[in-house]
Amino acid sequence: MRVIAAMSGGVDSSVAAARMVDAGHEVVGVHLALASTEASGVVAARGCCTLDDARDARRVADLLGIPFYVWDLSERFRSEVIEDFIDEYRHGRTPNPCLRCNERIKFAAVLDRAIALGFDAIASGHYARRVDGPQGPELHRAVDPAKDQSYVLGVLSAHQIAHSLFPLGDSLKEQVRREAEDRGLLVARKPDSHDICFIPDGDTAAYVRSQVGTRSGDIVDVSTDAVVGHHQGAEAFTIGQRRGLDLRVPTADGSPRYVIDVDIVTNTVRVGPPELLDVTTVVGTGATWAGPEIGAVPTPVTAQVRAHGTPVPARARMAAGLLVVDLDEPIRGLAPGQAVVLYDGTRVVGSATVDRTGRAMRP
Repeated sequence: MRVIAAMSGGVDSSVAAARMVDAGHEVVGVHLALASTEASGVVAARGCCTLDDARDARRVADLLGIPFYVWDLSERFRSEVIEDFIDEYRHGRTPNPCLRCNERIKFAAVLDRAIALGFDAIASGHYARRVDGPQGPELHRAVDPAKDQSYVLGVLSAHQIAHSLFPLGDSLKEQVRREAEDRGLLVARKPDSHDICFIPDGDTAAYVRSQVGTRSGDIVDVSTDAVVGHHQGAEAFTIGQRRGLDLRVPTADGSPRYVIDVDIVTNTVRVGPPELLDVTTVVGTGATWAGPEIGAVPTPVTAQVRAHGTPVPARARMAAGLLVVDLDEPIRGLAPGQAVVLYDGTRVVGSATVDRTGRAMRP
């Protein structure tokens, strides 16, 4: 099999590439240049796709004896991921750029190019499993629950899964690091990347304000309608947020407040007690299916709304082109723009972008 090994320069993708070589595949290593310096007009990356990462990936490819290339997808990354991220916040939504990158860059642009060049599949260092099921390849959770990345891969279609390989899905992280050391890979103890790669200092709110501008507005307590603070732009806030509110009027009992609603039109942030964040129904748009689609009849599933969130039993159905997920128990603090991923046991069923939610308690 001819395989493109996506090599980020980290330990996981390096071991994944090595395992593909060991399996006897014809492997070509590819590093994605997704961001460069501010001078080139693209926000610098942190923790992935930097020049140092490219050099690390090349060293590993040389050690493995495989060809290595750098594919410059920075313009597409800016338009499909960074600009989408900014636009979503501008409209009061909370996007997940890692899912968008997987959906539109790593398993779309890269896979399309790989197939056009005559390759059969791409292999990545994601912790997930591809299993041959009765109706074709399936995407399943990884063996290591602490590293499972099936949630961020939940946007993949059945076609993309069929052309994807995940060599690390049956391994624990420490096993992968030990294997890297045994193979003599210099990246064996390289730290994992975290946070959003194109925000250099990790301050998402400051980054959003730098892109959409500032405009002062009120923070209002939903219980009393009293102004309890001020902000420099509602776009920088997300439902469920507690930190960074700078509230000047405490509650009578000293209890904390959380962001309950973000109104972009009036530039108002509403805050209140955490129980107002409980969600029992999720309505999603742009459903993507990893296999057979769910229809109008409610189907038992488990729903997950965060990368390492706790799955919740639910019933899912399609209605008027929208995915409706009724939760058997509430989820707290879910914002429009985030993703809901559905599972049947360990198998990924599909996903959708959260458009709106129904709350167990309303302000």
